[in-house]
Order: sequence, then C-alpha cells, then structure tokens
Amino acid sequence: MIEAGMDVARLNFSHGSYEYHANIITLIRQAVVNIRARSIVASTCIVPVAIALDTKGPEIRTGILEGGATCEVELVKGREIQITIDKAFVEKCSAQVVYVDYVKITEVVQVGSKIFIDDGLISLVVKRIKKKQLICSIENGGTLGSRKGVNLPGTRVDLPAVSEKDREDLLFGVEQGVDVVFASFIRNADGVRQIRSILGEKGKNILIISKIENHQGLENLDEIIAESDGIMVARGDLGIEIPAEKPRPTRAEASDVANAILDGADCVMLSGETAKGNYPTECVETMASILKEAEAVVRYRQMFSDLIGLLKYPTDHVNTLAIAAVNAAYACKASAIIVLTSTGISAQIIAKFRPVCPVVAVTKSIQAGRQCLLWRGIVPFHYLDEHNPDWLKDVDSRVQNAIEYGKRRRFIRSRDSVILVMGCHRGSGFTNTIKVMAVED
Repeated sequence: MIEAGMDVARLNFSHGSYEYHANIITLIRQAVVNIRARSIVASTCIVPVAIALDTKGPEIRTGILEGGATCEVELVKGREIQITIDKAFVEKCSAQVVYVDYVKITEVVQVGSKIFIDDGLISLVVKRIKKKQLICSIENGGTLGSRKGVNLPGTRVDLPAVSEKDREDLLFGVEQGVDVVFASFIRNADGVRQIRSILGEKGKNILIISKIENHQGLENLDEIIAESDGIMVARGDLGIEIPAEKPRPTRAEASDVANAILDGADCVMLSGETAKGNYPTECVETMASILKEAEAVVRYRQMFSDLIGLLKYPTDHVNTLAIAAVNAAYACKASAIIVLTSTGISAQIIAKFRPVCPVVAVTKSIQAGRQCLLWRGIVPFHYLDEHNPDWLKDVDSRVQNAIEYGKRRRFIRSRDSVILVMGCHRGSGFTNTIKVMAVED
C-alpha cells in the first residue's frame, strides 16, 4: 500500500489490543526500511510514512446480540423496537430490544427524535419515552450486528470529550512515537486542549487533527480550528447528523474523491476499504489515480489569488515570504520550491498557498518529514547525511540532494528553474531567504 500511494497509516483505536497496534507500527516502520533499501536515492533519503492514532472518542454503541458477536438480526421497517439502557441486555440484544451504552439517552431525546444505527443504515423514530427504554418505530430497516455505532442527530449529548480509554490510548501513542492524533467527535475547543494536555511535553510535537462529526462540532468550528493543527470532515457521521439536501450518496463514489480535491482538501482517507476490504492495494491505487486526474484540472493560480485575498494586511514575515516564494515559482515556471526546514512549518505555510509545483521539504527530522505528508503538495525529503561544519557546504549538499531526488522522481529536469527557501543560519525560526536557481545538467 505504501508503494501504491499510502502516505499516512491510520490505526483505529476503537478496535484492537495494544499488542496488535504495536505490532502494526513495527511492521510499517520495517516496510519503510525495506523500501529504502531498494530506493533509487537510498543513501540520502528515507521514504516517510506517518502513523496516525485515531481515538475511539465519545461514541455511542449498541450491545452484543444474544447469539454472539458474529450474529445478525433483521430489523423490519414499520415494526416497533425498544432501545434500552438496562445492562441486563448488554449481551442479549435482539430484533425486539437493543441495548445502547449511553445512560442518559432517555433524558436527552424527545418524542419524534431520530436515532441512526450503523452509519445511518438503520433509522428509528422515538414514539414513547420511559425511564430505561425508548419505544421506537423502525423507519428504515436493515441487518443489525453487534457493537454498532449510534448517532443522535440534532441532540446535544454530554459525553466526556476524552474517556479513560482515550487517555490510555494517547499515552500509548506517545510511547510509540506516533506522528498524528485523529481526535474523534470533537465538539469544542476544550476537547482539543484536554488531548494536548494528556500528550504532555513528550508528545508536544504530535499533530492533533480534530474530526468534525456532529452538529455541535460544526457550531463550534472556529474555536476548534484555532486549537487544532488541522480538521477532518468526517462525512460519514457528519452526513448523518446534518440534514441532507438529497438522498445519502454512497461514500465510495469517485466523484466524492475528486470533489474533495477541487474543494481544497489536503488529504483523503480510506477506512474500511483498506482495514477489512478484500482489495486494499487496489483501493489505494484507484484513489491515487483519481487524485492525480482531479489535480490536473485545478486552477491553482486562481486558488492562490483567492487565498491571498483572504489575508489581513500587513502580513507577518512568514506569510510574506511564502507568498513571495509562490509568486516567484509562478513567474519563472519553477519545477519545485525547495525548502530547508527544521520543523516543516515553513514548507507547510508555502503549501497553504497552493503553488502549482511540488514543495520539497528538506529536513533532518523524521517526524517533521512524516507530518508534512498531511499537507497537500509537499514532498518530504528526510536528509540523512551528517551535518557539515561548513554551513554553506551543508546547505549546498542538501539542495543538490533534493534536486537529484526530484530528477529521479521526474518532476525536476536539467535547466529547469527551482526556488530555494532557507534561513540565514542554522535552526528553526530563521527562514528569511528566497533564491531562484537554474538546475545544472
């Protein structure tokens, strides 16, 4: 899957033991080593793959069916069904009674409220409310299995932003050196702050991508963005929570992938298709192919103009430098913008302005390189050679290795122009120089 185009491996902590996840992380890192061993630039570069921890979050699930976790029952449209919080039914769910693990469900829903089960495949309407049961009518039937997700669209829930399991999972992720946290069901900025606090000093460089999955998250979007390193539009759950303008489309449509690119998304994510599907590699290859076709029709120059039009002036020096670099790349039709970066931030800000050419982020930090994979248009180059005490020679070595890498990847050719962005001396926070270079034969 890495060779087919996977940049980030997402581990879903709703399932699996710590032993299982630790083994998967080891396998991913070994695969990276194996690919490097046969890479065309093996001596100077590692092909990075970021690892993301997807938290379970404050989700609501059904219980286990009476016949066992692998059994299924058919819920028939028009029939009545009880939703109960009685723990006697935790492992005794049936077509007549279904347990859910949210003890306040009978307090927060109203008569007429809808309840969606299993990504919205099954929908119920609340008819009567009792102390421990909801009497519902099956609006849309279907096959129900065990431990399925439950959505309460339009209903405010008071589940904790971070459960004890989430806390333990996050600490495990810090110890394993994950690069990203996908924070599930974030409803406000406080949820992000709680996760940041748990990650602590040791995990301070881990990116937090907040998943917007319900109406509360959408209402508080601005404050969530301010606290997060990025957001994920979880269109499966969000599509259930927000009233649709047309019937719910299938999630695997090629047009959905293409439209995400045209709308400005940095990444797209595969879930069940690669986690438990029969054709994981083919799915990655197909998605990569669709993305390439979609990018070919993006009006990058117009997007750049629109983005700088949204800025408040005067801009800070980092954004000013990024705009100048992208402008220079358009002016000379550069093949790449090469950025020498310690943290990846300079490359990320340049990529934000959507240059039409790749942004090559040359870094000594493997984590910074892996995290750059989340930004559209960045090609991370993890430089492995030792520091040269002669700073100018060290810079020249990094630049020439990056150019050679671009040639091998066939997006840089001899006599092309490239834009170099760097600092006046070593260390982060000093990026202040732009240089236009001609690539030698």
